[in-house]
Amino acid sequence: MNLLNIIYRIQNALPAVPDSVPGIGQESRMLKSLTFDELMNHLVNGIVRLAINVAIALVVFYVGKYIIRKLYNLVHGILLRRNVESSLSTFVLSFVRIVLYFILIVTVIGILGIETSSFLALFASAGVAIGMALSGTLQNFAGGVLILLLKPYKVGDYIEAQGYAGTVKEIQIFHTLIVTPDNKSIIIPNGGLSTGSVNNWSREAYRRVDWTIGISYGENVQQAREVILSMFAADSRIVRTTLEAHTTEIRAAAAAAGEDDPAPFEPAEQDGVADAEAGDETDAMKQRRRFFGLFKAGKSKIEKRREERRRKIETMLKPRDCSPTVVLDSLGDSAVVLKARAWVLSADYWAVYNSMLEQIYDKFNAIGISFPFPQLDVHMIPQPPKSN
Repeated sequence: MNLLNIIYRIQNALPAVPDSVPGIGQESRMLKSLTFDELMNHLVNGIVRLAINVAIALVVFYVGKYIIRKLYNLVHGILLRRNVESSLSTFVLSFVRIVLYFILIVTVIGILGIETSSFLALFASAGVAIGMALSGTLQNFAGGVLILLLKPYKVGDYIEAQGYAGTVKEIQIFHTLIVTPDNKSIIIPNGGLSTGSVNNWSREAYRRVDWTIGISYGENVQQAREVILSMFAADSRIVRTTLEAHTTEIRAAAAAAGEDDPAPFEPAEQDGVADAEAGDETDAMKQRRRFFGLFKAGKSKIEKRREERRRKIETMLKPRDCSPTVVLDSLGDSAVVLKARAWVLSADYWAVYNSMLEQIYDKFNAIGISFPFPQLDVHMIPQPPKSN
């Protein structure tokens, strides 16, 4: 009974707290008004509530850790399946883990009865201040994330953007490094690349080459057309009928020579998703595959619709007949202008353009088709003789 007597004496000896102190004064007066038994009941109830809150907080903490681990593995598996860059993958995983643990800790603190509004206000104000100070850097970071996820271009592609053109050498979180044809290294911030127009010359396997050729008035247009078409027919790099037929010819030639399938001719994936190798499948990916196996039937229908839509778009965008053509483009001031068009692999674009231009010049000179010089006719109007 000694301990109970001490508690009772402490209760009676509590000093009065002014009413100006909110909460504390009322609590002090309430404790002084309680009897010994009521005080003991109040303490026991408080300890029981605290024990229950602590137990609930522990359960929520460990369940939250389990959920965070599963979500972490799920995100990791998705990033592996999408072949996301390792630098971005590491940052995203760390960011996801920190955010989830922050939410879990705030939830546990709230369950224990501690006011969390001050913590949230502090973090919110700090986030606003940091965001305003690093607005440009954060824009470039967000652009880098979008580029690495959506993959509008990849390392090795020849792109044209922000007034520069070159081959992509590196894609970093905040910038992209390209190398120009004359070996200049250009660093372009990712913010402008993610929101502006980017011309990716390497995205499609084939490109059309255009030549503009002027011949003199009086020359035979049909003869010039036949000469150009014969040169196109003699060059194996030029597509003769369709892109699909040319792809088949290249693959057959590679197989006959015992070489590997070149296969750069498949349509580019518009969503930037690539399947991971079977050997790279993790436990999280297996669990995810088994979980979503319940929706396999619905997913297969969605994939079938996507494939039909992709084929329809390819049919609309890709010309079926890509045979070389030579047409009369215009009647210029000094020349009859012909327009020659032919399809080639993107890698052969400049080689075919330059070689064919030289061959056309040599062949036309050999058969007597002349290239006109700019000319201007001047008519002299005779003046009447002046009278004396």
